[in-house]
Amino acid sequence: MIFSDILGLVGPKLAAVEAEVVRNLHSEIGIIDELGTYLSSGGGKRVRPLLLLLSAQMAGYRGERDVLFASVFEFIHTATLVHDDVIDGATIRRGRSSMNAAWGNSLTVLLGDYLYIKSMSMALTADDLGIIKILADITLRMIEGELLQQKRLGEIGVSADEHLEIIRRKTACLFSGCSLVGGVLAGVGPAREAALESYGLNLGMAFQLVDDMLDFTSDEKTLGKPVGSDLREGKVTLPLIYLLEMGNPEHRSKVVTVLEDRDFSRVDSGEIVDLVKQHGTLERTRDLARRYGERARMELRPFPDNLARRALETVPELILSRDR
Repeated sequence: MIFSDILGLVGPKLAAVEAEVVRNLHSEIGIIDELGTYLSSGGGKRVRPLLLLLSAQMAGYRGERDVLFASVFEFIHTATLVHDDVIDGATIRRGRSSMNAAWGNSLTVLLGDYLYIKSMSMALTADDLGIIKILADITLRMIEGELLQQKRLGEIGVSADEHLEIIRRKTACLFSGCSLVGGVLAGVGPAREAALESYGLNLGMAFQLVDDMLDFTSDEKTLGKPVGSDLREGKVTLPLIYLLEMGNPEHRSKVVTVLEDRDFSRVDSGEIVDLVKQHGTLERTRDLARRYGERARMELRPFPDNLARRALETVPELILSRDR
């Protein structure tokens, strides 16, 4: 199944999500409306809404609340991106100026806060405290992940286990929430809810590990941000962690230099890219991402063999092959 086939399964609902997002970004407060328009015009992959819609469809849901909650998850995700760009001092997002570069940190932080609270306000209209609790728990775990990452920022000794725990909280838990809520809406029961939650978690882990690799293998035009951004921001991701585990002092010195400088003025980014390519740490990272993808697929076994399930079985492969 190719991506266009997957989109065909939920196309009208995904369009409804897009309309819901745009509608809820509109405000009678001029500056919010202006910022929201800029934000909504920036595009996005909409992976998380797609995941929720497919999970709900696979599980037999026939209502309309999946559109609402898919929009809620997109709002939460967007809020994290807005805040992350401020924290990281990023200037480019999706190939254009980031919100903070275009509007300044103060307005951008407030917009992120607004998006978080707006997402909860939207969710409350469904009057489902069980799902509200899921959303609150996910948001807390994401913040915990960011705090863990900030605590270790610029440090050379981050272990693979530490990094995986950070991305489990910061990235993967939002994926798990999307698939879980799809099952909750369909009333699949605790066992299948757990399977869907695990599917999303493993998928999110694979997604972030591919992101770790793309920071070294893609280009700025395709990626929408400068190559090597993670290391420049002080983040030692899995390909570099694996490289440093090899114990070569020259490699370590180069990484430390970039972490200290927070730029590639003394060590060219191409040197770091060559190191992770030559020593197989990108492929090792890809192997782990592939294993997470396979674990995700295995979690779908309790569900009926329908088109939505086949789409969800295909998603890990699409994630592993993406270039942005």
